Amino acid sequence: MSKKKQTKTTTFSLAQKDIHATQENMKRQESCSVFFLATVALIVAICVVPLTAEMSSCNFQYRKHRALKMDEALLTVNNELSTDVIVSWTSQECYQCLYQQLGVVTKALSPGQPSSSEFVVNTQHGLTIMLNETSAKQLCSAITFHFGERGNYSLWIKNLNKSSAADCSIVTDGEAVNSYIPILIAFLVFAGLALLLSIGRVVLGIEAVRRVYFQLTGSMETERLINSELGTPDRTVTAVTDNILPPPPSPSKRLRSLDTFRGISLIIMVFVNYGGGRYWFFRHSSWNGLTVADLVFPWFVFIMGTSIALSINMLLRSGSTRSSLLKKVLSRTLLLFLIGVVIINPNYCQGPLSWDNLRIPGVLQRLAWSYLVVACLDLLVARAHLDIITRDTLWSPVLDILLYWPAWLCVLLLEVIWLCLTFLLPVPGCPTGYLGPGGIGDMGLYTNCTGGASGYIDRWLLGENHIYQTPSSRVIYASRMPFDPEGVLGSINSVVMAYLGLQAGKIILHYRDQHRSIMSRFLIWGLGLGVISAILTRCSKDQGFIPVNKNLWSLSYVTTLACFAFVLLVLIYYIVDVRKWWSGAPFYYPGMNSILVYVGHEIFEEYFPFRWQMINSQSHAEHITQNLVATSCWVFISYILYRKKIFWKI
Repeated sequence: MSKKKQTKTTTFSLAQKDIHATQENMKRQESCSVFFLATVALIVAICVVPLTAEMSSCNFQYRKHRALKMDEALLTVNNELSTDVIVSWTSQECYQCLYQQLGVVTKALSPGQPSSSEFVVNTQHGLTIMLNETSAKQLCSAITFHFGERGNYSLWIKNLNKSSAADCSIVTDGEAVNSYIPILIAFLVFAGLALLLSIGRVVLGIEAVRRVYFQLTGSMETERLINSELGTPDRTVTAVTDNILPPPPSPSKRLRSLDTFRGISLIIMVFVNYGGGRYWFFRHSSWNGLTVADLVFPWFVFIMGTSIALSINMLLRSGSTRSSLLKKVLSRTLLLFLIGVVIINPNYCQGPLSWDNLRIPGVLQRLAWSYLVVACLDLLVARAHLDIITRDTLWSPVLDILLYWPAWLCVLLLEVIWLCLTFLLPVPGCPTGYLGPGGIGDMGLYTNCTGGASGYIDRWLLGENHIYQTPSSRVIYASRMPFDPEGVLGSINSVVMAYLGLQAGKIILHYRDQHRSIMSRFLIWGLGLGVISAILTRCSKDQGFIPVNKNLWSLSYVTTLACFAFVLLVLIYYIVDVRKWWSGAPFYYPGMNSILVYVGHEIFEEYFPFRWQMINSQSHAEHITQNLVATSCWVFISYILYRKKIFWKI
């Protein structure tokens, strides 16, 4: 009997070795994956920069008149009229904007000998060009045209049958450069590597290949012992587990999809903060509307709310008191706020920091505020032991909301406050309820009204010198007033965004292990928020009741991004946690160390290898290469920290 027991113990020991070997094999595969991803940036640099340089040299003959920068084209205006012509322009991205003068083209030197002037125009968005006589008389209809980067164009102004009207037309003299090729190459490189890694995993699943792999990596002895003594590893492990040992403890319930979601948001945030290749759609929108850069911060706030729900529930179940958790929430909020103030006020080379122009709002400060309010609300209503919601009663579909009605009442009250302040607060010199950018927008009637009540409250509470001085509205709307996109009034809606994320966490808790119910609830929430967004915006960019606006963190911005977040979370949850088709790598690793990666990328932004002197700073290819290298470095750093089990928790 003792010999039989010893044999079974040996069997289990060998099975444990097999499990350990399998885990080590998976770690090696992950290591290979991250190594391949770390080399992506170098491959992109090798592929992208020479190709763009060749394209630029081929196009040089069209730019010999004037050196052009990124997002610029050359426009030559030829005037055959006997009067001077004023050339004005406005961007199609600029809603109800005043025309800005581009220049004046003198009258023709003589019949048949036009005068000409060269102008540099922007190529990021389509332009509307207006031609007027010096007497303000319009010569022809406004011309709408989207110029290509580094292209060469001619605008001809001719007499039309000796009438008072003129014939105006644009001719392409030199073809533009396709500035989006670097993005295509970078995408193909990343997609190709992902495909190679997927094929590699399938190949490693073949028994013969695995044996060779084990032999090369030093795991062959374990494989031989397992096969010779126990038969196939899977069958032996099952037998040992069933017959000798008690059932193993349940694995950790931490959902990889949540860390993957957080990692995706964080990596895109790092990429766009580093410049995003200097493409306009990787920068924040000038006012209304959405770009890629506008998506990530609300998603980060959303998933923070989800994590709050899961974390507080786990701590309450482990026996922590609400008062002790409240102390942790307060200390973490204070620390997060202080770190945010430090990293947005760098003063390494300008001498001592001046309190006169210290910026107070910021990204981490906004996160700290949202975390404080939502965590306190959840501590107010959270339950340590949750019942799984079934469909037995009529109110079951909304039970995950009714159980926490006091917190929802507080959130709705906050939203009412935002609506009242935004649309009812009188702002000196501005119309009540104004949501515009000021500057040249709204035909220049409200130049100093940028942000309406939101901007006014920030300037009144914090002072003009303590908020963001160069808002994105300056790019197109030429606004002159300071405005902070992380200001006081918008912080109310960031709380709403975080609480919607907390609702996602409550769904996961109440419908645990019911994948179909969890995904259906996520989709229902996404659909409902999408309908609200459609009503608020009237499915338009600028003409809705409340347009989507990142600078203001408008209500429609929150509902739209929350809609996207629920849908994206469904996809990631299904692929990563339900079907397990994807491990979440490489986004999973920065998602596990999000605060460290965010703070680190801000502090070391100007240091090598995150930035270096470029050969041609007016090349999208070089910028996107540098930004991809910097972002890939942080992915690799987060992977190393993950392997070393180093996680920075505040």
